[in-house]
Amino acid sequence: MNFAKQLLSVIGGVTTVKIATTADEILEPLKKTVYQELSDFDVLQEANRCLFCYDAPCIKACPTHIDVPSFIRKITTGNMTGSARVIFDANPMGASCARVCPTEELCEGACVLSEESHSIRIGDLQRYATDWVRERDISLFVAGPSTGKTVAIVGAGPAGLSTARDLARYGHKVTLFELREQLGGLNTYGIVPFRLPAEIPLWEAAQVTHLGVNANTGSKIGVDISLQALVDSYDAVVLAFGMGSVPRLNIPGEDLHGVWDAIDFVDKVKRGEDVGILGERVGVIGAGNTAIDAATCSRRLGVPHVTLYYRRGEQHMSAYKFEYEFAKQERVEYRWYSTPKRILGEGGRVTGVEFVKTRLDSDGMGGMRPIAMEGSEYIEPMDTVIRAIGQSKLSAMLQLDSIGVATRAGVVVVDDQFRTSNEKVFAAGDCTFTKGQAEAMVVEAAQQGKLAAASIHEYLSL
Repeated sequence: MNFAKQLLSVIGGVTTVKIATTADEILEPLKKTVYQELSDFDVLQEANRCLFCYDAPCIKACPTHIDVPSFIRKITTGNMTGSARVIFDANPMGASCARVCPTEELCEGACVLSEESHSIRIGDLQRYATDWVRERDISLFVAGPSTGKTVAIVGAGPAGLSTARDLARYGHKVTLFELREQLGGLNTYGIVPFRLPAEIPLWEAAQVTHLGVNANTGSKIGVDISLQALVDSYDAVVLAFGMGSVPRLNIPGEDLHGVWDAIDFVDKVKRGEDVGILGERVGVIGAGNTAIDAATCSRRLGVPHVTLYYRRGEQHMSAYKFEYEFAKQERVEYRWYSTPKRILGEGGRVTGVEFVKTRLDSDGMGGMRPIAMEGSEYIEPMDTVIRAIGQSKLSAMLQLDSIGVATRAGVVVVDDQFRTSNEKVFAAGDCTFTKGQAEAMVVEAAQQGKLAAASIHEYLSL
């Protein structure tokens, strides 16, 4: 594989060029995590600030309801394995969530100390405890006595792994069917390495397979095995597949060299694959967490000018606040109320993008939609364009209607027990998230997996 890559940087207003020739050189800027490493003293000092509240609001604020005072108290007594067990018992993705959760809006945001001084650094303490057991490869749980029941799970991301973990603890025999070659889903492939290194979700996945869960990786539903075959062969089936590729912009010039799908871009970067020369100017279309991941990746790969364009305003962006602040610290620029009209090119390569300014107007249903303002077009020079406007639904591709599973606007329809319209089929995670309801966070997917597992266990116990 050719890893040669032009890394651009600006020193004193002059663009300098360095040629990286090995994977390590390319990945080096991406390995520096965004987290402050805590010393043992820092950890004890922070843990001892906790008031160990009765009816603690931080527990209620966590979607998986981790017993925060309990895990912190165990840190103060040096019981790190016990601390990690409390965390992972509630959240099978506890190590990943310690890095990607918007803790300032969840547990830390609810901390009673936030009004007097500053919140307990719950995320940092959670990362410390989970890293302690991960670095020692300590197995925290065992499979329950066999029930003789079998469950197939389609998808091995956060929701699928969480469901599998708890089903195995109940004693059911679980088999995962995963399209990719490694487990972990978006955590493994789709979140930038300086926020979530791949070895962390892979270790979490290993904690699940150590319970006797079978993993069929590289398995394509509809080709290697049909959904109907799963329904016929297993006592229950769980749909926990994620989302597909980023939709096209559907504008002229989109097929030019230098136009990327943000998911593919982050995936290649995270796996250490060469993404080629990005040039001096990268434009990212979108304002979600994936858009920010693509933008910050570009910056760390040495691109001097990275700009994010969004058709709405700053207050409407879906990215977490801490992601937004981090991107600004990485010197990512923003252009609000702008939507691309066409991509310009020369010799088959991107050279710029024509944008048009937008304004928000009522959509007649209580919402606001962006409207292009004629005559407000402007052109931005650009070498690479990364589209990050969400992800497509996979439900139609999997032909869920063939097994009697209802969908609505591409979303799998479930009841409050995560049951679909087919009594043997349950669903959790991204495939069930409806805009305006639960947010598609890793921690929410983990919680849905837990709840789905409990519902399936009840169904199999009848």
